[in-house]
Amino acid sequence: MHTLENSQLKITVNTVGAELCKITSVKNNTEFMWDANPNVWGSFAPNLFPIIGALKEDTYIFEDSNYALPKHGMVRNNKSVVLHEQTANSLTYRLAFSEASLKIYPFKFEFLITYKLVNNTIEVLHTVKNVDDKPLYFSVGGHPAFKCPVFENEVYEDYFLEFEHIENSKTHLINMENGLISDATKPIFNNTNKLPLTHNLFNEDALIFKDLKSKKVALKSKTHGEVLSVSYKDFPYLGIWAKPTGDYVCIEPWLGIADNVNTNQDFKTKEGIIKLDAGKTFEASYFIEIHESLV
Repeated sequence: MHTLENSQLKITVNTVGAELCKITSVKNNTEFMWDANPNVWGSFAPNLFPIIGALKEDTYIFEDSNYALPKHGMVRNNKSVVLHEQTANSLTYRLAFSEASLKIYPFKFEFLITYKLVNNTIEVLHTVKNVDDKPLYFSVGGHPAFKCPVFENEVYEDYFLEFEHIENSKTHLINMENGLISDATKPIFNNTNKLPLTHNLFNEDALIFKDLKSKKVALKSKTHGEVLSVSYKDFPYLGIWAKPTGDYVCIEPWLGIADNVNTNQDFKTKEGIIKLDAGKTFEASYFIEIHESLV
């Protein structure tokens, strides 16, 4: 574990998977991250690379060869991630290609994730470097789980998500048997920017949005007001998820998406995939801001 602290917040990161696992108010010790209860969902905030979600049959095709990757890729739970650099207000972790990784992902890469703490905001910066002599294909994203409810004498239904703009988006439904994106959709927003949180909201798995106008969403309590917000201007997709029995909500900025049920499994044409030319570097950030009244 490594920590960063200023006068407002303290954050803790687990080296395994470079997973953000605590965001704590210095003033009153209020905790804003889910506690990763293994009886419900034993993660805090997995980092997703080089895929988001599930592959069809856990397999993709690259240049006529088949490769297998687990759901959400190779960074999550990976003990090969190392602390690369630490400054007064940042922690940077690194995962580089290896002989083992080349067997499941045939690209030479460096993946870095940086947590930067400034006042009451955490920047989560993803950096992907192509150190190969051919284009690299990847997706990248976040999966932070926020405690809900945050305060005593509250229940889950006391919370809602408030989006930056009025929305009319539908969720793209997930096939519950294989975790793939189906062609079916379901209305979620009807000219509103508020999404009430209920446990049964996630009975059909995550809400997946491809066309939100908003690039910021706030977690709000009916009794305490805004708790935190997530800003994700670099990310075109957004997932909202929790286990139906879990007292948390994941706000997930994605550059990429799970496979469609009808995919041909060609990695080069996978929906949301990013192509990075040889020798190039890619960066994308999202920001978690704890409301100033709570720090």
